This record gives sequence, C-alpha cells and structure tokens, in this order.
Amino acid sequence: VQLVESGGGLVQVGGSLRLSCAASGITFSMYDMGWFRQAPGQAREFVAAISRSGGRMSHGDSVKGRFAISRDNAKTTVYLQMNSLKPEDTAVYYCAADRDFGGLNPATYDYWGQGTEVTVST
Repeated sequence: VQLVESGGGLVQVGGSLRLSCAASGITFSMYDMGWFRQAPGQAREFVAAISRSGGRMSHGDSVKGRFAISRDNAKTTVYLQMNSLKPEDTAVYYCAADRDFGGLNPATYDYWGQGTEVTVST
C-alpha cells in the first residue's frame, strides 16, 4: 500500500495550495480518506475527511471555510484545496486511508502517507 502526497511548499500568507494524495495497493473506492497535519512539537491534528463515495465531507474547525477536501475515485487520488493560508497552517500534511469510518481520530486510520510540508510565510 502506498499513499503519496504532493503539492506542498512555501507560500505567502493569504495564498493557496492544492495537495494531492495518490493511492495504490488498495481498492481506493472502499476507503474513507482523511487529511491530518502536524506542526513541530504538536499533536497530529484532524484537517478533513471524505467518505468513500465522496458524498460526505467534514472539516476541522480551524480550516472550515478555507480548505476543501475532494476525491477522484477513477484517479485513486484525494485532494486538499487550501485557500487563505495563515502562518498557523504551517505543518507537515498527511493523508490517510480508513477501511471503516474516516473520522477525526487518527488512530482509526489504517494507512498513512509520508507527508508533505507546507510553510506559510509572513
């Protein structure tokens, strides 16, 4: 199983980035997908999750209205569109796959990517 994130980088405050996570080795359409982030010295934080069909999405309070999760099952890829970025969004962003229910708890997820770094500069 491989989950490979891409799209991270350095961006100025107020800018946008689109993260991608390409999955292989799993039947992608049978997994809920999530995005989490972790800043240095902090716990892993829930960012967003999307159901296997794409019909149900949830976003963390700190990113609501600015970030949007989506997926393309034909491309076995999940995306995270990040707008109006703030310095506090600086973190390593991870995608994860959950065979059961992709919720807020990272412990329930079965597979993880290696992460992509996002830095928001002032």
